[in-house]
Amino acid sequence: MYSLADFYFHATAALPEIVLTVFGMIILLFGLVREDKSTPQVTLMTVSAFAVTALVIAAMPSEPFKGFMGSFIYDPFAQFMKLLVLMGGAACLAMTLSYNTQEKINRFEFPVLALFSTVGMMFIISANDLMLAYVGLELMSLPLYVLVSIRRDFLRSSEAGIKYFVLGALASGMILYGISLIYGFSGTINFTRLSETLALQDGVSITLSFGLIMLICGVAFKLSAVPFHMWTPDVYEGAPTSVTAFLAIAPKTAVFALLARILFDGFGDMTAQWQDVIWIIAAASMIVGAFAAIPQTSIKRLLAYSTIGHMGYALVGMTAASFDGVRSMIVYMALYMVMNIGVFAIVLMLRQNDRQTTDIDNLSGLGKTHPVVALMMTVLMFSMAGIPPLAGFFGKLFVFQAAVSAELYGLAVLGVLTSVVAAYYYLRIIKIMYFEEPIHVLDKPTRDLEVISGIATIFVVAFILFPQSLVNAAQAAATALVTI
Repeated sequence: MYSLADFYFHATAALPEIVLTVFGMIILLFGLVREDKSTPQVTLMTVSAFAVTALVIAAMPSEPFKGFMGSFIYDPFAQFMKLLVLMGGAACLAMTLSYNTQEKINRFEFPVLALFSTVGMMFIISANDLMLAYVGLELMSLPLYVLVSIRRDFLRSSEAGIKYFVLGALASGMILYGISLIYGFSGTINFTRLSETLALQDGVSITLSFGLIMLICGVAFKLSAVPFHMWTPDVYEGAPTSVTAFLAIAPKTAVFALLARILFDGFGDMTAQWQDVIWIIAAASMIVGAFAAIPQTSIKRLLAYSTIGHMGYALVGMTAASFDGVRSMIVYMALYMVMNIGVFAIVLMLRQNDRQTTDIDNLSGLGKTHPVVALMMTVLMFSMAGIPPLAGFFGKLFVFQAAVSAELYGLAVLGVLTSVVAAYYYLRIIKIMYFEEPIHVLDKPTRDLEVISGIATIFVVAFILFPQSLVNAAQAAATALVTI
């Protein structure tokens, strides 16, 4: 039995989650009292709650610490990934202020749902137990199902929400089935004890391997990785663009952290079994992300396939199954987050006659009508394509170097080739902006979105001047997960 003192001692590991949850309940009560007219205030309060929680994390000691009977872990890896999630979530909510007002999405539940989804993300980052990981995934996912379909008066939004929910339930079933098989073989769901059990085994059970594969498949759904990507284009297109931005940024970072925790903390002794599975998923994601985006006419569907491709590149680092691989994955996800914040801020600006437009052809002539926006979009597209010396180039360079160091030459070559193919649709957007005459003149962009996209663009350009800062932070985070 835990005493109150014991609970307080162990709860310090989950202090950021507790702080954010308390803020969430206060903000929810405020929204209930003020109702829908409080949406801007609730959004700003939520962004402030993210900032305060980030300060709490930054102030906490970085020494590894386990709480709640070893099911919850706080270490430099968790610290870094939680800061990334909070930064991404805060940026996404800041972007929604003007967009939600223009689109008349006056629902105070929007930022509150995003807040509690973020709490779930923080739990899965620190999960040292398969059941805690599952509960965290559901806490992350359930608010997202509601957010996708929050515009009940739009058929496409409701359809996207139903599709996301049904397929998400299937993924949850796969995860639970995998957990049951793993527990049935090993007798534990704690990553530390699971690793110790596997280290004592002479061989690997087929049942355990199958359970791990089911677990990886369920997590791959949350990552939009092939072949579990089928929901992504429709959900990205049907959801409000502000929700699409949130979906594309914060959850992906958190789920990557969970996957790394599962594979390295729990199944580090089964590298030979899971490495081939991740290799196949990474290769398939890069191929589909490169080729399926080419015929797209909606920029939201194009960005959906772009996300699939980027998940493949980040998984290349995971496939390396090494310290360099984990470090490169962390760097890649940080850069991916910044690039996507900038791109989605620009997508949110795209309005014609006070209505959101997502047709790529409506970008025609943007270089003449809105030269600053076109310039930022150009830089971000070049970076996402991996053109040097922008940040996106270094992200891909790091993961490909990790693959080569692990002698995964085929995967590295495939990554380079698919990057070349993917460059086509990024460059096509630039060509439409600068070399085609305007079809429609887009509305004047809002100042807040220009500032957010401008900050992201500056980071992408200036990264070459201070890459070591991010690399060192990623190295400290990776060291907590993988022994050099």
